[in-house]
Amino acid sequence: MKTESLARTNASTPLEVSLMRKPIHCLFLLVLSAGLVLSGCKKKKQTSDDQTPPKEKRIKIGFVVKQPEEPWFQLEWKFAQEAAKDLGFELLKIAGTDGEKVLSAIDNLAAGGAQGMIICTPDVKLGPAIVNKTKMNGLKLLAVDDQFVGPDGKFMTEVPYLGISARKIGQKVGKELYAQMETRGWSLEKTACCVGTFDELDTARERTEGAIEALIEAGFPKDKIFRAPHKTSDIPGAFDATHVLLTQHANVERWLVCGMNDSAVLGAIRAMEGIGLDADHVIGIGINGTDCIGEFQKEDPTGFYGSILLCAKEHGYSTAKMMYEWIVNNVEPPKDTRTVGQLITRDNFEKVLTEQGIPIP
Repeated sequence: MKTESLARTNASTPLEVSLMRKPIHCLFLLVLSAGLVLSGCKKKKQTSDDQTPPKEKRIKIGFVVKQPEEPWFQLEWKFAQEAAKDLGFELLKIAGTDGEKVLSAIDNLAAGGAQGMIICTPDVKLGPAIVNKTKMNGLKLLAVDDQFVGPDGKFMTEVPYLGISARKIGQKVGKELYAQMETRGWSLEKTACCVGTFDELDTARERTEGAIEALIEAGFPKDKIFRAPHKTSDIPGAFDATHVLLTQHANVERWLVCGMNDSAVLGAIRAMEGIGLDADHVIGIGINGTDCIGEFQKEDPTGFYGSILLCAKEHGYSTAKMMYEWIVNNVEPPKDTRTVGQLITRDNFEKVLTEQGIPIP
């Protein structure tokens, strides 16, 4: 009887078991609920406190050129765009053909969120105004091709600049002209040199003075070097200036021709062709190497013998990269960087241009 009673005492009905477990379930649910609430609160607090960092500000760089229609500046833009693609910034290509457009472009760049500007100024004397305007707008500034000139007439060396060794390139032209004259067996008595000048632009003056120096040093008579001042820096300007010179020296049988760029020499060649002087009587060497491709592609050679090809890739890609590094990593460009060129002729222009990444029409 005692065993049976004990068994009944220890046994429980399903209802009793349920009642016995209920407090445990309630406690578990209470703890679980509290945990979820605390977790939710904590998560909500974290979401509120942790601010998502803003998207990185896009780098924008302006590239202003003075003559956007010229092949040289189009190539600079092309290579600068390649740098923009490689480095991941936005390139803003702007035509700054006069002072008003340049100063307006600076304001527009700043308003558009640009951080820097590369410029080939239409007038080197605009340097002080450009510097002041970019400082006011918080833009970094790099000059390309033409170096700024201050109120005192001296170069503004405080502004980073990438250009060419103008005088050395001019000297290269003069040396090559003399060498070609000797190769063809031309006599000094029957030969003169036409130098198309544009002294308003310092780079142009350095080029032509360099050519004159090299010719004289090689032995060319100083009194047979004639200057043809250009009113404009294009082919018509060169044509008009050369036409005047030719009427003054009608007795000259053969001509060496040089100038500040390809257009200066091409204009002179056209003027000489107008009086019957062909490739047997004229040796012309330009500078740039991009405006004379059509001349090299002509079936018959003309008096335009060659050109010193300037490296547009360096002037476009390198300046854009320099500006990007300055903006992003605070690495200021060198104050003065110079490039040199190489001679191209009908014989090698396709090979050299291809190597330089310059498209051939």
